[in-house]
Amino acid sequence: MVQSETRKLRIGGASGFWGDAAMATPQLLAEGDLDFIVYDYLAEITMAVLARARAKDATAGFATDFVTSAMVPNLQEIARQGVRIVSNAGGVNPKACAAALRQEIERQGLHLKVAVVEGDDLLAQREKIAEGAPRDMFSSAPMPPVAQIASINAYLGAFPIARALERGADIVVTGRCVDSAVTLGAAIHHFGWQRSDLDALAAGSLAGHILECGPQATGGNFTDWREALEASGEIGYPIAEISATGEFEVTKPKSSGGLVSRATVGEQMLYEIGDPQAYVLPDVTCDFSNVVLEDRGENRVLVTGAKGYSAPQSYKTCLTWSDGYRSGHLFTFYGLEAEAKAEHFAKTVLSRCRAALARMQAPDFADTSVEIIGTESQFGLLRQNTDVREVAVKIAVRHPDARAVGLFLKEATGLGLTSPPGLSGFAGARPKPTPVLALFSYLTPKDQLKLTITDEAGTEAFDDTPSACPTSTPTPVGAPVEPWAEQLVEVPLVQLAWARSGDKGDIANIGVLARRPDFMPWIWKGLNEAHLQKVFGHFQGEGRAEQIERFFLPGSQSMNILLHAALGGGGTSSLRNDPQAKGYAQLLLAAPIAIDAALLKAGA
Repeated sequence: MVQSETRKLRIGGASGFWGDAAMATPQLLAEGDLDFIVYDYLAEITMAVLARARAKDATAGFATDFVTSAMVPNLQEIARQGVRIVSNAGGVNPKACAAALRQEIERQGLHLKVAVVEGDDLLAQREKIAEGAPRDMFSSAPMPPVAQIASINAYLGAFPIARALERGADIVVTGRCVDSAVTLGAAIHHFGWQRSDLDALAAGSLAGHILECGPQATGGNFTDWREALEASGEIGYPIAEISATGEFEVTKPKSSGGLVSRATVGEQMLYEIGDPQAYVLPDVTCDFSNVVLEDRGENRVLVTGAKGYSAPQSYKTCLTWSDGYRSGHLFTFYGLEAEAKAEHFAKTVLSRCRAALARMQAPDFADTSVEIIGTESQFGLLRQNTDVREVAVKIAVRHPDARAVGLFLKEATGLGLTSPPGLSGFAGARPKPTPVLALFSYLTPKDQLKLTITDEAGTEAFDDTPSACPTSTPTPVGAPVEPWAEQLVEVPLVQLAWARSGDKGDIANIGVLARRPDFMPWIWKGLNEAHLQKVFGHFQGEGRAEQIERFFLPGSQSMNILLHAALGGGGTSSLRNDPQAKGYAQLLLAAPIAIDAALLKAGA
């Protein structure tokens, strides 16, 4: 390993999505002694929104909050401390983002260098790409019509960022890179890691994965939320202290609230990683199955054990395309028989709309969704509440023609005087049809992209083609030993584990971390396919044959669960109340599983 620096690298994670709180940057700057602050703004939904913005205005298409909220008020202090910034806020228009930054830097009389990493945007090549007829990497669906494509972006890696830093950039702005690359790029630059340092690259990627969602590593969205959020002060944003070998400690600003523990860091490690032995990134394929999380004092966790394998030859590439229109509305009912009234209202609305479409010889809705919130409709077979007196019914539709969606909205709001009694709702403007930008994911060979780094010194081409490395794969992890006990007791999973859920396209991801290592065999046994079907079967549509996948991580005594075709098409196009599976872990934690009664009692 070639090292340019041996001292620990301190990086603060200041943003987990476009719209994250503006308090993060000043909070991390107040901590002092940081080398970098990194910002992750992009998700599939965000790319769809930014593509829509750029279509209306050629100067738009980047995360404006990065400039106006994160940078403008803090540039003076950033310059004073010498903290360097890396962000993927460029979205689908990184040049415009950099131009806005340079204008503000000049206005404030500062001398900060801004570099832009480009090459991920493939929209101009859509005709040529279509000739290759790629298939969706998850569903095998054919590529959508070229005329309906809004954006095409490859997920770049960390080495171009490291090169931009090597050229002297104080602020690096990228388009679509993988979320963890903003951290890994800083580590590659700091330590001089090479492409062959696979374990270090995997560890640096894991550090980036922990930082990429901001306070989700410091108590946000945490199972034991009271423990994290009752601490005094605003919740702290995470800091990673990375060593030259790649192992790192997670902490937060000393004066901040929140919590850093094995559980908060473990939940974030499992968040949206898919197969933990094949977490594929542009620079390395990561194996997190034997990662160990160790509490090292108050609000400090040591993370070790990440393994790296050969980098892929292709970039994951996400295409967004116009797939009709959607809209929906919430209506509330309260009083006796509230659920029955809401059901009747929803059926009447959709029936009237379908009759009107038939009269116009228009096609039926492509999809509809009715969810009665307040009746435990999300719990499926585990529903317990059957006698409710106030509900909110969400009715949503999707159609190729905006006029059909508009018809639905008009009919739904126009039935107010013919509905069952108890209809109410907060007054406001009628919703409007909104375009659906659906997601299509495929692979692009790396040698087909032309990456560039542009800064005050000019533009430099960058070759990101991976060097030849011995191909190797991790040894598959077996399941925990089958447990047995004379007497069993059923308890909600939350007594035995922490959990967090999220999404990748139309796949729900649920990570489950045992509160005690001896609980894990019982958790694995209890969360079998039959149990998971009972909890989530009502969400899953027709999809891949392997509807449910489970993975065991012995290092952290945890497991990861994938539910295929469970999100109604995914966040960019779904009509669901929870299109990104953010609450799925809560459903699982509420469901009972069996455990050895003596073991449970011994830990009480």
